[in-house]
Amino acid sequence: MDERICVIGTGYLGATHAACMAELGFEVLGVDVDERKVAMLSEGIVPFAEPGLDDLVSRHVRHGGLRFTTSLAEAAEFATVHFVCVGTPQARDGHGADLGAVFSVVEGLAPLLSQDCLIVGKSTVPAGTAARLTERLAALTPSGVDAEVAWNPEFLREGHAIEDTVRPDRLVLGVASAEAEKILRQLYRQPIREGVPVVVTDVPTAELSKLAANAFLATKISFINAMAEMSDLVGADVVSLADVLGYDDRIGRRGLSAGIGFGGGCLPKDIRALTAQAEELGAGAGELLSAVDVANLRMRERVVELAVEACDSDPRGRQVAVLGAAFKPLSDDVRDSPALHVATTLRGLGARVRVFDPVANDSASRVAPALDYVDSARAAVTGADLVLHLTEWPEFRTLDPLTLGSAVNRRRIVDGRNGLDPDRWRLAGWSYRALGRP
Repeated sequence: MDERICVIGTGYLGATHAACMAELGFEVLGVDVDERKVAMLSEGIVPFAEPGLDDLVSRHVRHGGLRFTTSLAEAAEFATVHFVCVGTPQARDGHGADLGAVFSVVEGLAPLLSQDCLIVGKSTVPAGTAARLTERLAALTPSGVDAEVAWNPEFLREGHAIEDTVRPDRLVLGVASAEAEKILRQLYRQPIREGVPVVVTDVPTAELSKLAANAFLATKISFINAMAEMSDLVGADVVSLADVLGYDDRIGRRGLSAGIGFGGGCLPKDIRALTAQAEELGAGAGELLSAVDVANLRMRERVVELAVEACDSDPRGRQVAVLGAAFKPLSDDVRDSPALHVATTLRGLGARVRVFDPVANDSASRVAPALDYVDSARAAVTGADLVLHLTEWPEFRTLDPLTLGSAVNRRRIVDGRNGLDPDRWRLAGWSYRALGRP
């Protein structure tokens, strides 16, 4: 097969996939409508934070194996395999996915095709989307050109995206023909040789698999957070409870860390998209998934409640230090960030809020400009009446509570991530509170 591929959409997913496919030995052309983004990537500059990606992109751009363009016509001529990696955000008028960008790609590319090709969806979409895309493709592709749609969902974790692309824990190939399967197996021959499991399935199952995986993870997180609230009410310790559950290999310990809940650009909108489709189909899963979403959002309010309680029930005029703004560590992504939600809520209640995040200050300040941002944890906590630990950056776990204690006004901390050592902080004279811990 041709060793040239095209990646359409160069946001978080697309830029990562393009660079990693170049790392796997392919000549890659990335396509995007955003001229500024294309210009940055063409200079080897990644417009978001992801460990190792800057080096990977710049190296392959420099060596010529990775290029970027705004031209779909160039893409149509360049490659016979096109990965669709555009965003599918939550629709403005409901909980379903906005598929406009996905259809725009196919409708823009199809009339330009002059050679047989495989269009491979990686974007997260409701099951049935590929069938609709196939209809549009058939209607718009020039006579004599065969084009097929397959689906190869991504399972990237922000902060671990390179590893999850070149050495994923599984490859899902949703195909309608043996030829499509052959092409995808050839594309992923290196990870397959290295033992990565391959699941070959029909296209609707592949589409559903990403939403189902995120929904299950969200359910697991919301479950342990519900148990954290129960633990608070009965005087139990949710961390020990999670250890007990984790030893059951049917359950497992990963994902059972109680805290402020999930956010970001994937889990919230994906669980809502699956809920919306389930409700459209009349499936009972909609009720379950809706409850998971509600339970997750409740944890943000629980942290606010703990913070208000720590401010003697009156946060007005209190100085609050917030450690973390990104929705998770190793990322500058603040989309639907629980940390920012809590910070802005407390400011709305009259607190003076000062925020530090090792990477996400700039992106947070664009979303929540009314908050104060500083360049160190020490600066954030100086003079504080309360400290909130809201994003579990590794460097926050190593903070010295004795040193920080000399800078604050009152030694009170709410650990919204259950990521700090309670004994260590209490021995340093701090009042330590966390979700689900006595």
